[in-house]
Amino acid sequence: MSTTPTTLIVGTGLVGTSVGLALQRAGVDVHLEDLDPLHAQAAESLGAGTTRAPRSNQELGLVVVAVPPRHVGPAVCEALATWPEAVVTDVGSVKVPALLAARERGIDLSRYVGSHPMAGSERSGPWAASADLFDGRAWAVTPHEGSAAEAVQVVRRLATDCGASVVQLSPVEHDAAVARVSHLPHLMSVLAAGALVGAPPQQLALAGQGLRDVTRVAAGDPGLWSEIVTANAEQVRLLLTDVRDRVDELLAGVQDTPEALAVALRRGVAGTRLVPGKHGAPTPDYTVVYVALPDRPGELARLFADAGESGVNIEDLRIDHDPARPVGLVEVVVAQRSAATLVGSLTDRGWSVNQ
Repeated sequence: MSTTPTTLIVGTGLVGTSVGLALQRAGVDVHLEDLDPLHAQAAESLGAGTTRAPRSNQELGLVVVAVPPRHVGPAVCEALATWPEAVVTDVGSVKVPALLAARERGIDLSRYVGSHPMAGSERSGPWAASADLFDGRAWAVTPHEGSAAEAVQVVRRLATDCGASVVQLSPVEHDAAVARVSHLPHLMSVLAAGALVGAPPQQLALAGQGLRDVTRVAAGDPGLWSEIVTANAEQVRLLLTDVRDRVDELLAGVQDTPEALAVALRRGVAGTRLVPGKHGAPTPDYTVVYVALPDRPGELARLFADAGESGVNIEDLRIDHDPARPVGLVEVVVAQRSAATLVGSLTDRGWSVNQ
């Protein structure tokens, strides 16, 4: 049985509602609160908890603050004052500003432990929530020097009950980390997507899966991302300054120095190999098997069934639709050592396959 205590979630957007759904799945009693009653009611209707207020301070053991970044500090302070027996955490994307805002109030912060699940979606609101949003994902737990050990354990249990794996960092370490692995990549995606604005239609007709991969996260809520980046401005500025220098080097390479271009490309390959694989393990050698998929009902299910018969574990899968042909191209990512087995098995079952 779960060890997370009865929990109040303040803010029922995508993340708050998903936390509620995950905790309900784990058997935790969850209460919901939101300034927008329609959001709270929607979360309740999805099964994320109840909008009924806790009966007493003693009933509640944990408060999860899941409000927009600019409101996290005040909301944490309010939760600490309103629920004097409860541990308080937040799931905001940036940790230092909220901690500093709370310290300015001069209140006891021993029951406060920041946290941040590294999961989300381009969609927003409770209707986009999912109980499995955090499954297998990292969840940063960021105690400050005054956090009580018991409070830290409660927040760690919250993360594991939601299906995530805990990474414990200080607030400063966390903000430097997310600037590098989340905020900077988002801004790079924004720049790539922005370069498409005003492009001639005949150029956009050539777009493939690579462009979709690079620009996908740029579709995130601009208002929310403006708050996130502004809250972590110093860390993001340092990284953008470094990127600017590398862009200057790349420009020189494109124009005059082929070796500088080659160095930049090799550095990119080296960086991709540093991204952890599943469950934090080192990334194994993967390869892509390309399968032509007829645009007919049931074909994708048939491909899954046939791939399953091969005994090969599929690590990832992407579908690239060809607008000019009644066929799609499925990119099946598998461990390199298993690729020949999958190719042979699918070919025997009548699929058009290339590696």
